[in-house]
Amino acid sequence: MVDVSQHNLVPEHTVLDEATLEDVLDEYDIDRTDLPKIKRTDPALPDDADVGDVIEITRDSRTTDTATVYRLVIE
Repeated sequence: MVDVSQHNLVPEHTVLDEATLEDVLDEYDIDRTDLPKIKRTDPALPDDADVGDVIEITRDSRTTDTATVYRLVIE
């Protein structure tokens, strides 16, 4: 079986720790539930991602070197 998370076209997905998450939420003045959602069954998620975690996704970008987005893991 193919491990999708290791494919070179899949951007890096990282589970945020609580301290970093609080900094991000404060920076954008939002709640965790205001973030866009990603399903727990998404094959690109790290194995240690649980429902309620926030994932940082770092993608290559044409206009900047990288683009960082955040997603809330849901069932």
